[in-house]
Amino acid sequence: MRINEDILLEGEKVVLVPYNADHVPRYHQWMCSPELQKLTASEPLTLEQEYDMQRCWREDDDKCTFIILDKQKWADPSIPEQECMVGDVNIFLTDPSDPSLAELEIMIAGYRGCNLLLVVTTPYMYSVHKLGIQKFEVKIGLDNKISIAMFKKFHFRELSISEVFQEVTLGVTVNEALQKHVFGNMDFMLQREYGKARDSRQAPFTPLSL
Repeated sequence: MRINEDILLEGEKVVLVPYNADHVPRYHQWMCSPELQKLTASEPLTLEQEYDMQRCWREDDDKCTFIILDKQKWADPSIPEQECMVGDVNIFLTDPSDPSLAELEIMIAGYRGCNLLLVVTTPYMYSVHKLGIQKFEVKIGLDNKISIAMFKKFHFRELSISEVFQEVTLGVTVNEALQKHVFGNMDFMLQREYGKARDSRQAPFTPLSL
């Protein structure tokens, strides 16, 4: 989805940036993990296939993808952006007749021990305020207890269980009362132009001449 191709979202602990070709090698490295393949119900892909997938996600009108960066690392321009990557967020518009419904996928690959609620907050609120999403669904493996518990803290409720795929579908409908109860004040979430922010990180350091 090109709507977010120059959008940077800055939360309390993470920074979200559009998924671009520079991120693919690190992402592919993650997805070679059998554990992540199982947790995300993904099939292993070649690096070339991963690049094709990235282009598809960028072009398709029903997918909005962000890469999650560790904010503390990203604040240090000496650390390449790829080394700041900790996961990704996918927002899928699953019903053409209902643009207010989306399936949310969040994969955390390199941020163990973090507060997952803080990681989820930024893409969740972006979906509500910028994409007009009011109903969310998530599909989670039945053995992924941590993720199930996390989404239930966001007031997601069980919709169905698939014994065949060994996954549970959780859902929530967003309203103003729920937003205030779960998130409170969201003034900390900033939106900036990704291209300018990226270029400023890569600009060479010029020592101050006295």
